[in-house]
Amino acid sequence: MGLINFYAAWIGIALGFVTGAVLGLFFHGEDWAGGYSSWRRRMMRLGHISFFGLAFINISYALSVKVYELQVNDAVIAWLFIIGAIAMPTVCFLSAYKKPFRHLFFIPVVSLVSGIGYFIFGGMIQ
Repeated sequence: MGLINFYAAWIGIALGFVTGAVLGLFFHGEDWAGGYSSWRRRMMRLGHISFFGLAFINISYALSVKVYELQVNDAVIAWLFIIGAIAMPTVCFLSAYKKPFRHLFFIPVVSLVSGIGYFIFGGMIQ
């Protein structure tokens, strides 16, 4: 199951490059998306960087399971990390579009915290 996280990680890195390139086309404008410190621009930057950060979480998980031959219920953990990797940038970009979407941040946070908690306490410590 960790293989799916490996692929998800590389897809996340690719999406990070693509969103960075698209956002980079407009970053030169001082007032673009409300200016550098605006909510909209911060959420777009957070969405962009979350692709990379959560890709590293997914690849770390995939390699940890493989290299250390951990016997974990990796289907649950794998999907929690993937849900988090999809939900975090999605919620960030939706929040940039409409501020009330910020109330959905609990979805990626709960998914990722549950994934790491289950990995550490339910998987690695047996």
